[in-house]
Amino acid sequence: MAQSLRGESGKSDYQRLRAYLVMQFFLKNADERHPVSMQDILLYLNEDCGISAERRAIYKDIEDINKILYMLDNAEDGCTIGEAEEALEEYPEEAFIISGGKNGKYHLTRRPNDLTVDDVRLLVECVYNARFITEKDAERLIPIVTGMVSQWDAADLEHDAFVVDRIKTNNKSVMGNIMAIDAAMKRGTVAEPHEPEKITFRYQKYSIEDVKKTVDRRKGERYIVSPYRLLISDGNYYLLGFDDKTKKMMTYRVDRMKDVRFTGEARDGEDEAKGIDLKNYTQRVFGMFGGKRVRLTLRFINPLLDTVIDRFGTKDVRYEKRDESHFTASPEVELSDQFFSWLCGFGNKVKIVGPEFVIEEFTAYLDKIRSMY
Repeated sequence: MAQSLRGESGKSDYQRLRAYLVMQFFLKNADERHPVSMQDILLYLNEDCGISAERRAIYKDIEDINKILYMLDNAEDGCTIGEAEEALEEYPEEAFIISGGKNGKYHLTRRPNDLTVDDVRLLVECVYNARFITEKDAERLIPIVTGMVSQWDAADLEHDAFVVDRIKTNNKSVMGNIMAIDAAMKRGTVAEPHEPEKITFRYQKYSIEDVKKTVDRRKGERYIVSPYRLLISDGNYYLLGFDDKTKKMMTYRVDRMKDVRFTGEARDGEDEAKGIDLKNYTQRVFGMFGGKRVRLTLRFINPLLDTVIDRFGTKDVRYEKRDESHFTASPEVELSDQFFSWLCGFGNKVKIVGPEFVIEEFTAYLDKIRSMY
């Protein structure tokens, strides 16, 4: 049982909160699969909250709750309490809390803002799939998210989420990094002027000496970057920014950034940032880092069409039927070992058609691997 709200006098000091407590009881305990009786409500109020109430008072509370929830649900139309009352009299099926069947039990027909179990399941999966959220933060956030549905649905959702193992970051400062980057990118107002500025940070990588810890890249030299966009790809947060040292637009894993600081210097790279088509950029770069950009033609077997479109998209990519068993795709990619290794994953189901220098680089890549064995 929850801690009683009963006052020292033995009578509840919280009678005025009764309708609110009834609503919370429904949100947590009553859905179509698990209706509750009037006796369940009275027992909860008395034993858990120390509130003594009569049935007539609860009937009135349910009426008031339905009016308020209906009014809030139609707030964009300027719905008033009076209009909500009239609407529910004419269309009682629109009520959030109804009594169904001969047993007279009550349940929620839907939740405020029409939030469904599937909506909450999606939010739960987003938390667990986001690698930039630490395991500790995920464990803290999941009960908050599942608190939006009944305890029965919450138990199902948490069980579903825990059966899949997720690799989470160990960097506890990720959310602070995101807030700092966002603040650096913002343009101020007349009252609070601010121009987007450069940030500086230490960038981390894993070390074979101890794979549970990360060490500084560039031997501890601080990166200086003009931040432009925060991106999410494959469960990771990235910063797209103009690097002071390389004078190029680069991406950085936010969970590998440490000790983020403001520099007070106006950011550089405006022209480079404006020249980036973000959709094409993310399709080209993520999963295929580094290397020169080149348009090439690839031949795939037909069953791989969905996979190829998922990787390259359809904008600025030419797809053609080659024969009854094959198609060709002509994307622009960042030519690199990572890209070649991605091709290798398809074995003889893909072939580079051209240009010739790409074929030569790919065969040299394969020869280099073969020479190790």
